[in-house]
Amino acid sequence: MKVVHLISGGDTGGAKTHILSLLSNIATRVDIHMVCFMEGPFAQEAREMGIPTTVMAGRNLPVVLRQLEGFIKDGGFQIIHCHGARANMMGMLLRRRCKLPTVTTVHSDPRLDYMGRPISRLIYGTINAVALRRLDYRIGVSDAMVDTLIQRGFDVDKLFSIYNGLDFTPRVPALDRKEYLRSLGLDWGEDCVIVGITARLNPVKDYPTLLRGFAKARKTCPALRLLIAGDGGEQEKLEALAVELGLGDSICFAGWVTDTDSFYHALDINTLTSLSETFSYSITEGARAELPAVCSRVGGLPYLIDHGVNGFLFTPGDVDALAEHLVRLAEDKELRENMGRRLYEKAKACYSIDSTIDKQEEIYRTILHRQGKPARHYGAAVCGAYGKGNAGDDAILEAIVKELRDIDPDLPIWVLSRRPKETRLRYRVNAIYTFRVDKFWRKLGRTQLYINGGGSLMQDVTSRRSLWFYLLTISMAHRRHNKVLMYGCGIGPIRYPSNRKRCARVLNRCVDAITLRDVHSREELEDMGVTRPEIILSADPTVILPAAEDGVVDGLMEDRGLRKDGAYICFTLRPWPGFEEKADAFAAGARYAYEQYGLTPVFLPIEARLDNPAAKKVAAKLGDTPYVIVPQCANSAHVIGLFARMKAVVSMRLHALVFAAGQGVPLVGIVYDQKVSSFLNYIGQDLYVDLKDVTAEGLCAAIDKAAARMDDKDFLLSGVERLRAVEGRNSETAARLLGSETR
Repeated sequence: MKVVHLISGGDTGGAKTHILSLLSNIATRVDIHMVCFMEGPFAQEAREMGIPTTVMAGRNLPVVLRQLEGFIKDGGFQIIHCHGARANMMGMLLRRRCKLPTVTTVHSDPRLDYMGRPISRLIYGTINAVALRRLDYRIGVSDAMVDTLIQRGFDVDKLFSIYNGLDFTPRVPALDRKEYLRSLGLDWGEDCVIVGITARLNPVKDYPTLLRGFAKARKTCPALRLLIAGDGGEQEKLEALAVELGLGDSICFAGWVTDTDSFYHALDINTLTSLSETFSYSITEGARAELPAVCSRVGGLPYLIDHGVNGFLFTPGDVDALAEHLVRLAEDKELRENMGRRLYEKAKACYSIDSTIDKQEEIYRTILHRQGKPARHYGAAVCGAYGKGNAGDDAILEAIVKELRDIDPDLPIWVLSRRPKETRLRYRVNAIYTFRVDKFWRKLGRTQLYINGGGSLMQDVTSRRSLWFYLLTISMAHRRHNKVLMYGCGIGPIRYPSNRKRCARVLNRCVDAITLRDVHSREELEDMGVTRPEIILSADPTVILPAAEDGVVDGLMEDRGLRKDGAYICFTLRPWPGFEEKADAFAAGARYAYEQYGLTPVFLPIEARLDNPAAKKVAAKLGDTPYVIVPQCANSAHVIGLFARMKAVVSMRLHALVFAAGQGVPLVGIVYDQKVSSFLNYIGQDLYVDLKDVTAEGLCAAIDKAAARMDDKDFLLSGVERLRAVEGRNSETAARLLGSETR
């Protein structure tokens, strides 16, 4: 593999560090050569690092372009990799001449590159904006940068993310904490809790918020100290503010620091209060020293910091939230150590230099692999109840996307969603607003497989119109010559005779294969007379999704006031006709579980907008019984991880039962829809009761039976293991219809 890198040669800062670090390390795996358009320190430093470098200087663009074209063709390069505006322009012009794939690394927000230079922005900014659109692929230097590009309409399938990797080889600081503090003239005692930051003294870093938040936190925790490493034009203003806040000798402006290892090992808490940030080396360097971080929620930082797990995030400028997080960490040494260890583990796994090199090589291989793919009739369209804030439906989409990526990592995927922007960002797929039927019709002309995606879409209980809509999309896909697959779905109930006839007619005419998540659905299809499609008994695709790692779940529980070794029973409830009349019975069951078995009730939602109000109605009836209502979690791994820590689960929601069953948790199903009892029968668990039949006595008796099963993991997991074994039929069927083999 041969790659030529184009860059102006005048770059400094993070872009320079990223490029030189990347090229010097990847050169052992990929045949690379760098071309600069000016001589200078950048090119000289590259040569000293052993990076093959050629300078093609000159103002005559056509001459340089012809020279570069010949160099690329004679060198047998396979990919043109650009960095920066001038290189992007050259890459755009070379793209057709050389007939090679072009890719650019976007190191900063292109719209901010020429701030304060209106003429340069007009000329070079415009050229760069055009070039960015014309190149084949773009690499963002953080997930946040990729998010920005997605929001600006760049094709999701042509975007990649990479991070400035750090060497996580263990380091021994030159000075221990006491020696380092003395070198700064500080006599802070061992009992001090030192907060630190490494950043230039610039308005964008928002040091005033840090000083005010620290001052507020110190009123509660006098042992707090603040150590600032950095220099810049704001120092006098910040020193004056420190005096105004009465910080005295609790703060130190250390100036520019070269011994960063000793600096970070002297800290207890790492911070960053920026108003804007792409991704920060200072936080990953702190992670290498196993420091918990308190950061503003900007740029790529939320991708590294899992709030409440390995650090805390706050809205930029929120002094109160910053102070609260500093106090919490200052008062709990064990929490600091746990969070610091988790951050180290995540940063080492995801943001090390080895990870960066692996990712860059993978990107190159993906680009070369895609060169042979057909331009038309390649891809999948997925339709379901997505983008509505339901964790179960979101998990279905996550599982489907994962399995399609396993079949073909390069497969373009288009999803119909109520919130297409959110879906694009969250799953890195293309998305169309659910009811943009015209746009969907056009996209079906480019795809080869249509997936009617999981869940109970074929039903008319909640809405007849939704059934008609899904049947319409199936018919459209068939007319556009797509293979049609109904994926790990449930069927029914379909109550109206006219709807049953319409459904059978469309499915028989348009569908190639149906994979089902339960036996009842197969019986329903037989009863409707659906015989033409291939019908395969499989399982709900979400059974493949894993729980978050134990350390992450520990942090989630800590953040929500739950002890990681506590004993809890989960209730997942939803509003439904007849639910309010049963609220007293649910409250009685929750009290009984606490009094009889010491299980604290936890209300964990699947769709927070609906489920949390239902939980509050029951919680209001608990009296002195302690309870916790958990807000909606960020992703399915977090939700599943929390279900895994429950001793038992009482649920109306099907996917709460699926998530908990996969973790070997005893279940009590509340049947408001036959899909709940169908699932429990399918996995061999018999603890369920119809919503209309729920009583306090009956629910307590069911909790007794669930408690008796808490230690019988073989029984609890056996049914779900069978499901996982047959779930592969979903992806096997999709691969067959795509003409591929699962990897």
